[in-house]
Amino acid sequence: MSIQKEQVLKALSTVEDPDLKKDLVTLGMIQGIEISGNKVRFKVVLTTPACPLKELIKNNCIGALEAELGEEVELDIEMTSNVTTTRNNTPLLPQVKNIIAVASGKGGVGKSTTATNLAVALANSGAKVGLIDADISGPSIPTMFNVESEQPSVKQEDGKNIIEPILQYGVKLMSIGFLTPADSAVIWRGPMASSALRQFISDVDWGELDYLLIDLPPGTSDIHLTMVQTIPVTGAIIVTTPQKVALADATKALTMFLQPQINVPILGVVENMAYFTPEELPDNKYYIFGQSGGKKLSEKFDVSFLGEIPIVQSIRESGDSGYPSVLKEGITSQAYGALAESVARQIAIRNAEKTKTEVVQIKI
Repeated sequence: MSIQKEQVLKALSTVEDPDLKKDLVTLGMIQGIEISGNKVRFKVVLTTPACPLKELIKNNCIGALEAELGEEVELDIEMTSNVTTTRNNTPLLPQVKNIIAVASGKGGVGKSTTATNLAVALANSGAKVGLIDADISGPSIPTMFNVESEQPSVKQEDGKNIIEPILQYGVKLMSIGFLTPADSAVIWRGPMASSALRQFISDVDWGELDYLLIDLPPGTSDIHLTMVQTIPVTGAIIVTTPQKVALADATKALTMFLQPQINVPILGVVENMAYFTPEELPDNKYYIFGQSGGKKLSEKFDVSFLGEIPIVQSIRESGDSGYPSVLKEGITSQAYGALAESVARQIAIRNAEKTKTEVVQIKI
C-alpha cells in the first residue's frame, strides 16, 4: 500500500508542541512533505534554533509515523527553525523579529555579563543576534567583547549617515564606547543619552536579526522610557541576585514594565550569582548571597524563572579578557546555554499567546 500525504498529516497532527500546546500541523510547523515508496521526507520548522525540545519533538514525530504507517517506513526529518515575531509592518527596525530588554533594578548584579553571554549563546544556536549597549554613562559591552579599540564605519544611504555595527563572536554590537575615548567620562543630561539610544536604533544598519538585545542601565530612567516610546519591545528580562536589597530594586524594574501605560511582557527573571561553585568542585554549591530569591520573585509576579547563574572565577576573568565564558567548556557555559534556551522558549510562547507590544504614546 502506498503512503498518502493525508496519512502523514494525520499522524503528525497527534504530535504536540510542548510549549505552545497545539499540534505541529495546526501550527504550520510541518513543511515540504515528500513521499517516495515507503520513504517519507519533511521539515519540522521550530520557533527558534535554540529550542531545547528539538530531539523530543523529532522522536515524537517518529513514534507517531511508525504507529500510523508501520515500523518499516523510512523517515528523513529535517529539523529547522523560523523565529516567530509579532513585529510586523514596523517602520523602525523592520527586519528585527524580536527586541528584548535586559534590565535590573540596581547596578552590580551582572546584567551586562548576562546580556553578553545570552547574546553569544543565542548566536551559537544559529540565531541572528544584535546587542545594544544602552548604558550610556557606563558602557561595558566593548570590554566584554574585546573590541574596545574598534570604531564602527559609516556609510551613506539615501543621503543619511548609517553606522555599521561591530561584529564579534557572531553578535552585532553598538555602544557609546565605540564613539568616545575609553578613558573619558560621558557626562550627558537625560535628553542627550536618550538621543544616543534613538540613534543606535534608527541610524545603525542592523539588517535581519532574530533577536536584538538592549542592555539597559540600572534602575528606571529616561533611557527606559525612550526605549518603550521609540520601539515596540517584545519582552523584558529582569536580572537580580538573591539578596534582599537586590530583589527590592529588581521588583521596581519589573513592575515598571508591567505598568498599564507601558505594558511590556516580562519574559522572566534570571538569578545571577545564585551560588558559589569552585570550578574544580562543580557539585559543591555555597549560597553566599541567600537562596532562591530570584525564583521567589518570579513566583510572586507569576512570571517564568529563566535560570540560575553561579559565581565562578572564570566569569569574572572572561569579562575582563573579553572572551565570554559561554564560549568555554564548563558549568558556566552550560548555565548560559540553558538560559538561552529558556529565553528563546519564552519568546516563542509570548509571540503565540500575546498580541504585539505597542509603542508607548503618552508622556510619563
